[in-house]
Amino acid sequence: QVHFVESGGGLVQAGGSLRLSCAASGGTFTDYAVGWFRQAPGKEREFVTAINWGGTAYYADSVKGRFTISRDNAKNTVFLQMNSLKPEDTAVYYCAARRGGTLYTRAYLYDDWGQGTQVTVSS
Repeated sequence: QVHFVESGGGLVQAGGSLRLSCAASGGTFTDYAVGWFRQAPGKEREFVTAINWGGTAYYADSVKGRFTISRDNAKNTVFLQMNSLKPEDTAVYYCAARRGGTLYTRAYLYDDWGQGTQVTVSS
């Protein structure tokens, strides 16, 4: 079982950038596809992006062109570069893993979750 710790969240003005990190421990990192999800107050957890061990990525339409996911398998870390941030991007961001190479957008299909990191975008 792989465990994750997210970091890099914070407060930023609209139009700004943040880079989130998701550091993994335990398990074999390259066995897993890793996704980023976010949850705003009063809303359901929603898919943001995911990447498999080979680097294939998939994005939600709401972040396409602004966010970039990447992974460094040697460092067991997945990154989420967020540019052109909007107030509606404000949420707790979670990374999650699922064994295998298929990318899924449904949160319940992911088995291992980090504790989340807060991202707040002010207008």
